[in-house]
Formats: sequence, structure tokens, C-alpha cells
Amino acid sequence: MPRFYCPTPLPLGAALDLPAATARHVQVLRMQPGEALTLFNGEGGECSATVLRMGRSDVLVEVQAHHAVERENLRPVHLALGMPANDRMDWLVEKATELGVSSIQPLMTTHSVLRLKGERADKKVAHWNSVAAAACEQCGRNRVPAVYEVLDVQDWLRRATPAPAPGLRAMLSLREGTLPLAGLLATQAPAETTPVYFFSGPEGGLAATEEQAALSASWVPVTLGPRTLRAETAPLAALAALTAFGPR
Repeated sequence: MPRFYCPTPLPLGAALDLPAATARHVQVLRMQPGEALTLFNGEGGECSATVLRMGRSDVLVEVQAHHAVERENLRPVHLALGMPANDRMDWLVEKATELGVSSIQPLMTTHSVLRLKGERADKKVAHWNSVAAAACEQCGRNRVPAVYEVLDVQDWLRRATPAPAPGLRAMLSLREGTLPLAGLLATQAPAETTPVYFFSGPEGGLAATEEQAALSASWVPVTLGPRTLRAETAPLAALAALTAFGPR
């Protein structure tokens, strides 16, 4: 059954005019009156609905029942990352959403190729949030992860001290003496529900001053193994390793 993100209240039994963006998605599929669809607004669960009318620029549906379905990971995982260049950030947001990420913090670092400020940054963040919503439609999630405003890494580190919430802070690092992420998780965050914050750099990695600032802010350096992963691959590998599913 087609699923659509509908960021508006979903009152049961009501005839609801879908928001413009949601209506366009329904129209693209050429759905007809009487056909069933699923709506979710990001507040938890999903609703079954039926198309009542297909207008030129509007779609009217009847919201019929709420289903308390959740497909979230047990362990919240928050990614903070130096933005990869070109379309790789779009791909990263999409795949991280499918893997269950709780939030994504895009960062500009010393070695970042992608530099965003002002209106251009706002448009990119709005686009990435749309990518996350579309990925939720596809994968079945009913809660859309937030993609936050782009921040300079040093500003972000200052804001994030002390830790935003209890949990493990892990920073991907090539320095000597780093711990395997799995080992750190087993010793410092053994509970499957312990939040994890994972911080990684862009192409070229983090600058020495950025790593030192993170270490001073209680981030623990970790490794994902002997191979060097791309900037868009490393956060996804960490996310997959950290995923803990609840009962189905």
C-alpha cells in the first residue's frame, strides 16, 4: 500500500485535504477515489485512509484508523559528520534514514569540500529533510529523523559541551590507540537502549585541531577496522554496527 508523509494532524473519521506536497505525491501515482493509502505525520504510528476526491491541485481523503506501529531502533544513534561533496550527502541522508538514524548534524570542517552558508545552506537542509521524509515513506518508518542546520565544527563542539544527553560519544579517528567501535560499545554502552553519538569527518578526515577539540569535549576516538572508508560510507557502517532492533 502506498505510504505518504503528511505533516499535519490526522483526525480519525475526518475528510482531510492533504497538504500540497503530499497531494502532489498522491497525484503522481494517479490514485483514484476509493483507493487505499497509508499516512503518517512523524508523531508515531500510521493511519489508513481512502481517497475521496482527486482534484487538479488537491486531494481529499478520509482518515479511517490509527495503527500504533513503530519501526524504530532500540538504540538512538545520532550522526554528526563533515558533509561529503556533490550528491553523496543526499545518498547518505537517504541510507542513514533507512538504517534508523535518529538525527543528522551536518558540519563544515577544515577539509570540507562542500561549503554552505545563509540561504544556500537553508535550502540544502530543507532538501535533506525532504530526502529523509521520502526515505521514511519507502522503508516504513513513522518518525522522520531531523537533519539540523549546518554548523561550523568548532561552533558545534562548543554547543555540544557538555553532552546533549546521556550516552556514548564516539569519534572516528586514524590516530594510534583508537578502540574498535564494537569493543567500546560493549564496555561503555552495553545496554541496547543507550544513545550513541557518532562523529566523523569529510573527505580528508578531521584536522588535528578539530580532533583535539573533540577529545577535550569527551569524544572517544574509535576505529571501524583496518580499511579506509569513504566519508559517506563510514557513518553508515557505524550506524549499521550500532543498530539494535526491538521485537517485531
